[in-house]
Amino acid sequence: MKHPANRIATSDQATPGVEGYVFDGVEWSQMAFWTCRETAASATHAHDYDEYMIVVQGCYTLIINGERIRVKAGEEYLIPRGVPHGGEVLAGTRTIHAFGGHRADRTQESFFGPPGRQGLGKL
Repeated sequence: MKHPANRIATSDQATPGVEGYVFDGVEWSQMAFWTCRETAASATHAHDYDEYMIVVQGCYTLIINGERIRVKAGEEYLIPRGVPHGGEVLAGTRTIHAFGGHRADRTQESFFGPPGRQGLGKL
């Protein structure tokens, strides 16, 4: 899973100090697996597609419209398309995200093509 060809480019990370890997689905959907090495804040951003997240380990505090929503290990949250969101993450937190569109580019070209244009259906 942690193959260099799947590593998310640092420029596509909304949170500093995070290591991420991405896998592509059909119609540009993606799954991302992130591990946060340090306590940090995620920049506020929005997507043109829904984002589903589940916390595997640790805690991620979403910030949506000024409301702080703690998402702990084993809990999930759906962020509808177009909703600005940011957050705070504790060191050691691991999350899995499903995106209804293209979210992240890879750091290098993979067998399936250049970053952002890899083949469909690899998930």
